[in-house]
Amino acid sequence: MDDSQSHGHIVMLPFMAHGHLIPFLALARRIRRLTPFAVTLATTRLNLRYLRSTMSQSDADADSGIRLYELPFCSSDHGLPPDTENTENLLPHQIPLLCHSSVSLAAPVECLISNITTEEDRPPLCVITEVSFGWSVDVARRLGTKSITFTTCGAYGTLAYISLWLHLPHRSTDAEEFSVPGFPERCRFQRSQLHRFIREAEPTDEWSKFFQVQLKLSLASDGWLCNSVEEIEPLGFDLLRKYLRLPVWAIGPPVPPHMLQKSSPISPKSKFESLQKHAAKALGVSLEKCQDFLNSHGPNSVLYISFGSQNTISPSQMMQLALGLESSGKPFIWVIRPPLGFDIKGEFRPEWLPPGLEERVTGSKQGLLVQNWAPQLDILAHDSTGAFLSHCGWNSIMESLSQGVPIVGWPMAAEQVYNAKMMVDEMGVCVELTCGVESRIEAEEVKRVIEMVMEEEGKGGEMKKRVNAVMGHMREAMKEGSDNEKGSSVKAMDDFANGPSLSI
Repeated sequence: MDDSQSHGHIVMLPFMAHGHLIPFLALARRIRRLTPFAVTLATTRLNLRYLRSTMSQSDADADSGIRLYELPFCSSDHGLPPDTENTENLLPHQIPLLCHSSVSLAAPVECLISNITTEEDRPPLCVITEVSFGWSVDVARRLGTKSITFTTCGAYGTLAYISLWLHLPHRSTDAEEFSVPGFPERCRFQRSQLHRFIREAEPTDEWSKFFQVQLKLSLASDGWLCNSVEEIEPLGFDLLRKYLRLPVWAIGPPVPPHMLQKSSPISPKSKFESLQKHAAKALGVSLEKCQDFLNSHGPNSVLYISFGSQNTISPSQMMQLALGLESSGKPFIWVIRPPLGFDIKGEFRPEWLPPGLEERVTGSKQGLLVQNWAPQLDILAHDSTGAFLSHCGWNSIMESLSQGVPIVGWPMAAEQVYNAKMMVDEMGVCVELTCGVESRIEAEEVKRVIEMVMEEEGKGGEMKKRVNAVMGHMREAMKEGSDNEKGSSVKAMDDFANGPSLSI
């Protein structure tokens, strides 16, 4: 038994999606760095392979003491395609199958906890589990350990997601606007903001049958960790705590510490050079090309565009977005993928863009089109990046806000629309361009919104001031040092690690 195990053991169970695996790994690294506890991160074989590739590209010290444990899983036993263990390549209608299949992990998780208990002569301190893995609460309790739920989203978006699925309030009214349990009346939601799956949900459909059961079970856990910062969404944390009636620790953001330094000694050039070891993931993307493009433009002048690793837009939306970008005259980097109806991982075809657009924007140095992947955090950290057109996934939001970059929102799925709503209504750091893949947009509206957000005065200037204040709060929250110097997120981790939540 090593020294960390003598202090206690924490087991972590992420949901099977890259956007959840990465925050869990970031949390595991923080636990190892800030506490004396051992960590076992358990997931299925192919998800472990993804985590190992990520860990091999990082500083080895950050991963010391993190044990990876394989949970047996056979996707074809659950009606999924062979070797399908996360959401990455699933069609939308297949995702409920993956969700329901996660319940089959209960038995191997029970075996893992029992083995740790035997080896260390006491049960793990706790199991940190995904919001939708409510089944693990009962497993932990039966085996004499605590269950902690980790939401990889913000407090506001988490509460909206939970409450909407548990109560389906929009099914009780024909009105466009409606109230949601847990939110004040002023925070009304709109039917058009909802993803089609929840908008059309019935208590008996496959989505509802999974989420309503699993979310209710998660409400019975011993406390929640939230991947956000107390100071940037005070309303969200106040409402979430009142709704859950459980301890909630704000321990975010999941951004590498060196990217949160107020005066980072790393120049834009050296930041990009440090990413050479990640080149394999880039699928042919030239990191130097991104660097050169950003270096050729002035401060706060470049629009960065990405819809996350699993989203794309319709052919007509892509065409109008491209036309609007070009007519705005603003320089941009666009992480581009084939549109809806085509293989999102496939080769991008010029016919999906206006004729000659790529040649024109490349020749004039207005635009850089990057296929599949780009070094997002480093692009956002560059002085030339002035705004981010985003799907409003929480990881992307945290990266953007941590670098003081305002957001043009185009939410797609999950809790993304609630994240956008919170950033528009409560924070003032976002303007929503449109919502979902079914909406109709026009090039002229794209041009108008981009110009507004990137202007130095007016709405754009005000957004920049607000996002800089948010960036300051996030950096303060992650400060380490003596008790008087620690930021709120570091103190929250201390409270979680040293408080009654982990006493068995």
